[in-house]
Amino acid sequence: MKFVPLLTATSLALSALAASAQVAAIDSSALREEAKGIFEAIPETLTAIKQTEENPGGVPLTAEKIELGKALFFDPRMSRSGLISCQTCHNVGIGGVDGLPTSVGHGWQHGPRNAPTMLNAIFNAAQFWDGRAPDLAEQAKGPVQANVEMSNTPEELVKTLNSMPEYTEAFKAAFPDQQDPVSFDNFAAAIEQFEATLITPHSAFDRFLTGDDNALNEQQKRGLQAFMDTGCTGCHYGINFGGQDYHPFGLIAKPGADVLPVADKGRYEISLTASDEYVFRAAPLRNVALTAPYFHSGVVWDLKEAVQIMSSAQLGTELTPEQVDDIVAFLGALTGEQPQITHPILPARTDTTPLPAPM
Repeated sequence: MKFVPLLTATSLALSALAASAQVAAIDSSALREEAKGIFEAIPETLTAIKQTEENPGGVPLTAEKIELGKALFFDPRMSRSGLISCQTCHNVGIGGVDGLPTSVGHGWQHGPRNAPTMLNAIFNAAQFWDGRAPDLAEQAKGPVQANVEMSNTPEELVKTLNSMPEYTEAFKAAFPDQQDPVSFDNFAAAIEQFEATLITPHSAFDRFLTGDDNALNEQQKRGLQAFMDTGCTGCHYGINFGGQDYHPFGLIAKPGADVLPVADKGRYEISLTASDEYVFRAAPLRNVALTAPYFHSGVVWDLKEAVQIMSSAQLGTELTPEQVDDIVAFLGALTGEQPQITHPILPARTDTTPLPAPM
């Protein structure tokens, strides 16, 4: 008699039963209710932004501001070289990023940090890795003036805009109540309105959260459960799965200097407070499967490796290989419908439009 096949068959049967028990243990309704206490679904559209208790209606989005902001977002002439636009580092066709460890700016310089995605950035409590900009309008002003990015000035940018009649008319239409609507502030406000349209609803997770039990497969459901059970939600919660608060990178164990460069001390550079050393805004995880490389240093290209680093650095635990695979599978379910943006036809330059400066 040959016992090995029988034992093998028995082992396989027991494994299958264990797997079935594990799957059966996932109650979709209970999982959904637990998730609803932590996360929100991305809405299909936005009609207003910057709602507060004092102004619950917020700032309405208008077609005129959105269309103007779209043109400005794509126009490389907003940079000193005439080569770099917002779209250069926040490409809406590849997840709102440029796919580089750190972006290349004026003079072919490399920026100090990885460019965060602009998709769903409207839902973040603040912008940039260190949160130094309170909203997208202030964020839009930063790269324009940074020597390592667009290397322009507000005065030169306004001069460029005023040199093209199509832009001056577009600003008048977008800001009809202002006597002199072409301004750096209005440039930023228009870009903010366009970026507020760059949202990604209807992800598999959102469909699950709103009642579709079959939107997530069983591995993704296990991943969602593990994401909540292991403590990932301590930093990654809310509508954007992050972007709401600040946390030390290396809360339990600091990663290596390649992942956490010693010279970049995060929010400390803004606050000069010792407790803010190596503190960064928690990265939003919406569409994270599209936005490699990861972390502010942009050195990790594999999402699985990023999850493993986070588990040891932030949670002080080593996830099992199965947990890592399940969480990565779940994170893939956060990819929503990508915005379909037609590249605008931009105003033609005139004889008074400033010439581009050499890179």
